[in-house]
Amino acid sequence: MNIIEKSFSHIEDRWNKEEEDKLKGQEVGLLLYRSNTLGSDLKITNYGGGNTSCKTIETDPLTKEQTEVMWVKGSGGDIGTLKREGLAGLYMDRLQNLKNVYRGLEHEDEMVGLFYHCLYDLDSKAPSIDTALHAFLPFKHIDHLHPDAIIAIAASADGEKITKELFEGKLSWIPWQRPGFDLALQLEKSLKDNPGIEGIILGGHGLFTWGDTAHECYLNSLDKINKAAAYLEENYGKERPVFGGQVITSLPEDQRKEQAAKLAPFLRGLCSGENKMIGHFTDDDRVLEFINSADLDRLAPMGTSCPDHFLRTKIRPLVLPLTPDEIIDASIREKLKASFSEYRDYYAKYYTDHKRDNSPAIRDSNPVIILWPGVGLFSFAKNKQTARVASEFYINAINVMKGAEAVSSYVSLPLQEAFDIEYWLLEEAKLQRMPAEKPLSRRVLLITGGSGGIGKSIAEVFSAQGACVFFTDIDENALEAVMAGYSADHAGCMAMDVTDQSNIDAAFKKACLTFGGVDIVVNCAGLAISKPMTDTNEKEWDLLQDVIVKGQFNVSKAGADIMRIQGFGGDIVNIASKNGLVSGPNNVGYGTAKGAQIHMSRLLAAELGPEKIKVNVVNPDAVITGSKIWEGKWAEGRAKAYGITPEELPEHYAKRTLLNEIIEAEDIANAAFAFVGGLLSKSTGNILNVDGGIAAAFPR
Repeated sequence: MNIIEKSFSHIEDRWNKEEEDKLKGQEVGLLLYRSNTLGSDLKITNYGGGNTSCKTIETDPLTKEQTEVMWVKGSGGDIGTLKREGLAGLYMDRLQNLKNVYRGLEHEDEMVGLFYHCLYDLDSKAPSIDTALHAFLPFKHIDHLHPDAIIAIAASADGEKITKELFEGKLSWIPWQRPGFDLALQLEKSLKDNPGIEGIILGGHGLFTWGDTAHECYLNSLDKINKAAAYLEENYGKERPVFGGQVITSLPEDQRKEQAAKLAPFLRGLCSGENKMIGHFTDDDRVLEFINSADLDRLAPMGTSCPDHFLRTKIRPLVLPLTPDEIIDASIREKLKASFSEYRDYYAKYYTDHKRDNSPAIRDSNPVIILWPGVGLFSFAKNKQTARVASEFYINAINVMKGAEAVSSYVSLPLQEAFDIEYWLLEEAKLQRMPAEKPLSRRVLLITGGSGGIGKSIAEVFSAQGACVFFTDIDENALEAVMAGYSADHAGCMAMDVTDQSNIDAAFKKACLTFGGVDIVVNCAGLAISKPMTDTNEKEWDLLQDVIVKGQFNVSKAGADIMRIQGFGGDIVNIASKNGLVSGPNNVGYGTAKGAQIHMSRLLAAELGPEKIKVNVVNPDAVITGSKIWEGKWAEGRAKAYGITPEELPEHYAKRTLLNEIIEAEDIANAAFAFVGGLLSKSTGNILNVDGGIAAAFPR
């Protein structure tokens, strides 16, 4: 094969010759580089989709003889982030010998277990179902990819004819078949029957390409994808408008996001009937083109084609029966309940009609993808990354439908084929191997004062326990610094002044737009002024009351409103202070505000309890390290009250406790987690002191 290097008109060549030179002679290193480069472009393959391989000559550790080894992406990996530990290394001669024991299509699944008997590298990732597909093609480097442009042809009624004509016989065609050992044999046969081909298109599935070197393989893949993309581009709108033309006009962007933020908690509540879900929203132009089109009602129910798509999106989406400018109020839940009920009934029937004797039990019957014409696409899954990836996969499916309709007509997988993949025992085994979820998985925390020492520590502990975190703080620069330690799949943020109601409303809307809703509110915003009554002025008094008392009230109220909409309860944790219980010197303004904060928490617990919203208090004392309240004059004031220097404060506070311990921000975080982590699920209206033991602060 002689793939000439050239510029590609519809796809980006991201290969770096300097990186290639660094890896010269390291075929596995080049495999990883090629994989990561391919996976960095969603036009080439989707997250977790496809697989790559190379073959090398290694020394057998037992015979000391030279032997051929195939290195291929292992089960469940992603080529864009693939590392050495994500590969499976297998003896090629043993893989070839599996042909001698293959018993036919009815025994496909048993072959995956036999791959383990072929392992050369004992640290291998579990071999995937596609292992044999790479083994039976005699090329040094192989790519199996799921590019939208190729799948658009593969999922069209005239796919085979288009493949033959467009690629002038350089690509062969294999009709749809579930991945497995028999498909690997068909690949081998197709190559034998079509000598000199440069790749193979799998109907409804994807593309196989190859090369003698990593770079040649890469260029071959790009060449075929680019040719398909150019062909589609030439045909968009040629015979008829894309998706039959637009019949709905999108709202302006700011209004779309406003509507989505309002509706997200309702949808999240309905999607969480079996398991809590985390949400994602996009109003990408490709989504709007599809959901506003004349063809939406015809194409959406057909479902996706590529197996990688519907494994993450479910076989079909839910299209909301709402106008773009629908008024989002409490009555909307009743309107949506019927749509969700219909979807669940459809999914239950899909399961019942197609299940096998050994099929796994039916999974969550709620939709993953939800389309709102004129507004955008919502996706809901067990965490933010999975929800985001599901959204990306559905956009892939939209691209496929758009392309297929432009050059032919779109063909989805038969429902039985789709079911057999969705409820494949091998897929079920993969799900069962997933690690147990953490205590705060599927939950969303909104925290005020999130950039302070205590706030940051609470966020760190909650995030480590699986929560999505939405940071708020009045200090925008400090927020940016905190966010640098988190990915967008784990955290979001917004500058918020808790004394400004419009700020509070905007922050909760953004949290709902980012994660679908809010489950936990932690009121950590505060300030401290240490003065005797005679030196405390009205402005200082009002500031303490506005931030600590009124701020907590308005944030809690906004959080409770979201939790009510979702309908599955929640938690409010208020970070108060020992000073709310103990009458210390020179502390009338701060101590009064903290006392009000504590009692308000009791009142809210009594009011919100019937709605399964728990309200609890953590009372810290003397958390000096990293805490903003010790900046400026507060430390000086407290030191003056006790007749010591500010530097002596940590030791002073430790000595006055029963445990003689210095209190750290992490101690407060752990106490907050105790209330929301599951062990105290039936506790509300409580106060947990974290002060090292101060008898005067004992609440009872």
